[in-house]
Amino acid sequence: MMRHRFLTHVLSAIAVAGVAATAVMAQGAKARGPVAFTDVTVQSGVTFRHTSGAFGKKYLPETMGSGVVVLDVDNDGRQDLFFVNGTVWPGRAATRSLPALYRNAGGGRFTDVTRAAGLATTAYGMGAAAADYDNDGFIDLFVTALGGNRLYRNTGKGTFQDATVRAGVGRAGFSTSAAWLDYDKDGRLDLVVANYVQWQLEKDIHCTLDGKTKSYCTPESYKGETPFLFRNNGNGTFEDVTKKAGLHDPTSKGLGVGLLDYNGDGWLDIFIANDTQPNRLYRNTGKGTFVDEAVTAGVAFNEAGVARAGMGVDAADFDGSGRPGLLIGNFSNEMLSLYRNEGNGLFIDDAPTSTLGRESLLSLTFACFFFDADNDGLLDIFTANGHVADDISRVQPKVTYAQPAHLYRNTGKARFSNVAAGSPALSKAVVARGAAHVDIDNDGDQDLVVTVNNGPARVLRNDSPAAQALRLSLVGVTSNRSAIGAQVRVTVGGLTRTAMVKTGSSYLSQSELPLTFGLGAASKVEQVEIRWPSGQVDRLGPQTAGQTLVVTEAKGVTAKVPFGR
Repeated sequence: MMRHRFLTHVLSAIAVAGVAATAVMAQGAKARGPVAFTDVTVQSGVTFRHTSGAFGKKYLPETMGSGVVVLDVDNDGRQDLFFVNGTVWPGRAATRSLPALYRNAGGGRFTDVTRAAGLATTAYGMGAAAADYDNDGFIDLFVTALGGNRLYRNTGKGTFQDATVRAGVGRAGFSTSAAWLDYDKDGRLDLVVANYVQWQLEKDIHCTLDGKTKSYCTPESYKGETPFLFRNNGNGTFEDVTKKAGLHDPTSKGLGVGLLDYNGDGWLDIFIANDTQPNRLYRNTGKGTFVDEAVTAGVAFNEAGVARAGMGVDAADFDGSGRPGLLIGNFSNEMLSLYRNEGNGLFIDDAPTSTLGRESLLSLTFACFFFDADNDGLLDIFTANGHVADDISRVQPKVTYAQPAHLYRNTGKARFSNVAAGSPALSKAVVARGAAHVDIDNDGDQDLVVTVNNGPARVLRNDSPAAQALRLSLVGVTSNRSAIGAQVRVTVGGLTRTAMVKTGSSYLSQSELPLTFGLGAASKVEQVEIRWPSGQVDRLGPQTAGQTLVVTEAKGVTAKVPFGR
């Protein structure tokens, strides 16, 4: 009955709203040419290859892949890359599989510094999240894994120390995506970790499609596992507040974690994309607790009231309403979810009534995020796709194992058109999993990094026609040092665009923390307003495009770095 009432509520809301958005995004500069990406993996020096451990036993974790995290390890203003890796299964003789940390040497080139940094450790890794949890000025790294997570503290000397035991965040599970956030606004970063299912090697279940041959089990074959929430004590240790804060959910089968302030009350909320279970939208009460509002908000199920197989997730103001909407990657034959935030506690899924929904129907989307691919001021959508069954085409001829990426260009009024076919680097079919956007060469546009399940990572350089942009790198003082949760409003041509500094999102991955605002043909912005988590509001006057502004809380612009340096 609950689902029927929910369906009636959503259908009524759609009928009232119609297919057009109530808040129409103001137009940016007109498109200046095709969006183009070039595969520069070889030139970049990134040689990472993911290991799933697959050898015919069809263990569930082999289908999941791993993520990539963007972080500036040494504070040189260039974004570095960390790739999470799996490993071979016990008893299997093979070369040791390691994660990889690549230092950005400038000019789009990277150098492998994994061993020198102290990160050459073996685990069946899944995802990661990076932020400065101890406010010492250096970004730290949390890695999720099957059987035990790890926290690496950045020493500030080019190395990391394993702080897992002291911090108390190594709780074992089948952990997937994670995000750092200051949910209680005490200036210290807390940690939320999604978990998938209760799977162990010695308790693997035999699943089959033909009654004989073993196949990969679906998540319905296993019990779920609660997410974790760790509160930062401020002394290098964390308290497990999962139950106390209201996040305990043993039915959860979480794969994606997104941060957003969906009701605009100044407190960070948490979204968890679940696989075959209802999604969760945890509203932050501001009193140290969360309440799940996913059903009443309309984001728990699809338009028919059925839970989908949610993978990655992202949140951003894609329609210019000033409110964050939601993007969720789902299983093949389920299409993407593109939830528009109505501002009254309700979200409406625009995908079923749009070309985006139809074009994504057959894709199995893992990583997904909003970003401005052509710097025209309108947020576009990237999805990394690939199936979990290598023989899927035998039973579904129109669905393939390796799949091309999709790049949905925002054509205005929050309508999207897939333009990936025009770029060979995007249209190449791979079994993609994690993905992140990052300006690898400091030229002001967003490049892409994609992980491939049991295959080589890909680095895709953005070669779209040049447009103006302004980047902001924020440093908290009273707020957390990484400025997670800071809301930024940039005014250009009389129009205001919004973005939030966040960790997590995508799938098992994290994009860069600096914010990039595409300006189209505009050579400057009229104003930048920053609302820090502490409540401090900083306003900057006119700023010239073509540079990165380092802005420190309550101090204003503390550095200006022109693009190309």
